[in-house]
Amino acid sequence: MTKKKWKKVPGFHFQDIIYEKRPGVARVTINRPEAYNAFTTSTQAELIEAFEDAARDDTVGVVVFTGAGSKAFCVGGDAKEARAGYRKGMLEDDLRVKTLIREMPKPVIAAVNGYAIGGGQVYQQVCDLSIASENAVFGQVGPLVGSFDPGVGVIDLMMVVGEKKAREIWYLCRRYTAHQALEMGLVNKVVSPDELEEEVDKWCDEILEKSPGAIAGVKACLNSATTYMRGIEAVSAQYLWKYYASEEAEHWKNAFWEKRKADWQRFRRKEIFPGIYEEE
Repeated sequence: MTKKKWKKVPGFHFQDIIYEKRPGVARVTINRPEAYNAFTTSTQAELIEAFEDAARDDTVGVVVFTGAGSKAFCVGGDAKEARAGYRKGMLEDDLRVKTLIREMPKPVIAAVNGYAIGGGQVYQQVCDLSIASENAVFGQVGPLVGSFDPGVGVIDLMMVVGEKKAREIWYLCRRYTAHQALEMGLVNKVVSPDELEEEVDKWCDEILEKSPGAIAGVKACLNSATTYMRGIEAVSAQYLWKYYASEEAEHWKNAFWEKRKADWQRFRRKEIFPGIYEEE
């Protein structure tokens, strides 16, 4: 199969992402391989701009979302920025990225090369389809570092892999191989790293042969089952901001940076379940 030729989209001056197109397809690549493609607030702003353009462009029938290099698709929010403190509007930008992926009237395919952790795992999860290389690794990390996803990253995951598995992924923060992800339905196919780009191109070309109106209608129907998540996200995001400001969140974040175990017993709140922790 001949390798497809991509051209950078003119008129955009991105620092953290690469935005390219070929006939029928747009490709958005997080280009921070030195940071395992972790996203900053600047990265999110650029992702929003690229996804908005891809959604509006009638010549685009499929969008590919990936990360530069072979080590990572994306490992979530940049830990250095998180340590310095989250910018106001950060959560809104994150929700906007996920909303654009889910609601644009064309399929978005995640090409997962390497680590897809935390927010990066959520990004690939909300894509319509995911193709992973054999070196891909999936997992959540929020409860280990004083954070969590306030909506789609939890609710949609339950819809994808089932409630029990979603609870396991979030409560235990384990790592899963590409083949384990395939088995639980988190990705659609696993290929060798050197076959990933070709396989994604193949899926894009197959989709382009189908009626775009029908594809848009199917996507809207599939999304209709989970439209309630938008409201839950809006409410939960307010709780998450309050959590970020708490001593507990700060404690777990600092424990991560200082490479020490968090003092979890310190944050068992007796007032939540009165009497449970009292000695008889």
